[in-house]
Amino acid sequence: MVDVKNQRRMAAEIMKCGANRVWMDPNHLDDEHISGAVTRDDIRSLINIGYIKAMPKNGNSRGRIRYIQAQKKKGKRKGQGSRKGTKFARVPKKRRWISTIRPIRSTLRELKAEGKIDASTYRKLYRVAKGGSFKNKNHLLTHMRTHGLMEE
Repeated sequence: MVDVKNQRRMAAEIMKCGANRVWMDPNHLDDEHISGAVTRDDIRSLINIGYIKAMPKNGNSRGRIRYIQAQKKKGKRKGQGSRKGTKFARVPKKRRWISTIRPIRSTLRELKAEGKIDASTYRKLYRVAKGGSFKNKNHLLTHMRTHGLMEE
């Protein structure tokens, strides 16, 4: 095998790539084509002929990442061992409160509009909801049924 370290270095500088990306035609290494190239002009002519080329850059495969993202979309990979950050860092208290209170308030509005509850009951339940008594919409409806506040 002929030592073409110098030619490889010069080709890398000319093609503006790393020495590891320089490809030299193995059929023309031993004869005077590549090993005989001493000047940069010689290297340039070999590049033009096609005896020396720059290999394409290697990219990072996104296949594994796409798979993980698909799993997370399904709700997987979110257990205790995968979490970084506290409960309220992941979903802030305010965001959690908003997602709880909005359905409760909209349910109360609908019930009032349909005439299932009167204005005073609506206002009373609205204040109780604001105090954080109901965990969710279902809890509100259960409370109303057990206390006889809703007309069926």
